[in-house]
Amino acid sequence: MNSMPDDRTLRAVIRDEALRLFADRGPDAVSVRQIAAAAGVSPGLIVHHFGSKEGLREAVDQYVLAIFDRMLSEMSSGGPDLFDAASSGSVAEAILAHLPAGSPVPGYLRRLLLDGSEAGRELFARLFALSARTLDDLAAAGLADPGRDPAVRAAFLLINDLAVLLFRDHLTAVLGADPLSGDGLARWAGEVLLIYSAGLLAAPPAP
Repeated sequence: MNSMPDDRTLRAVIRDEALRLFADRGPDAVSVRQIAAAAGVSPGLIVHHFGSKEGLREAVDQYVLAIFDRMLSEMSSGGPDLFDAASSGSVAEAILAHLPAGSPVPGYLRRLLLDGSEAGRELFARLFALSARTLDDLAAAGLADPGRDPAVRAAFLLINDLAVLLFRDHLTAVLGADPLSGDGLARWAGEVLLIYSAGLLAAPPAP
């Protein structure tokens, strides 16, 4: 069978290869020559399109932010029905559900949120706004209490959600299952929901 034609522009091919390499190794560990080799172009062509490696990194940041703009807009419109009954109610889980399998975006997201960049701060602010809106919707539906300080509660829920994504590989290693897929999700969601609903002193439900 013939493969499907790649209708991306050359600029998009370079950007996508840079995204993949940045997510896998970190931007500082990737050279323009490595990106060029992965994209099948000359280093000079990257400079022509993006000006420099920093210009290419900025283009990747803006591309990822645009993906999240569309994703968060869709997620925000879901209200309290955004997560199904089997879900842990995690923003990280919802992010993964909106991306194709094998996407480098989650890996890049981890680096973006921790590198102190303006793009990372902007993205975190958008994720916080989604968390606050979701908490408001759940409270209005009688499914959650906003607490004495809704902003702190929304932030607490968000960082706990994102921790699963940021430490996904480490959690998979110690738990023996990916906490955001299949059996691992069933284990993770059950404990998360029990802790959120009844606290750490709650006894587990009968089998």
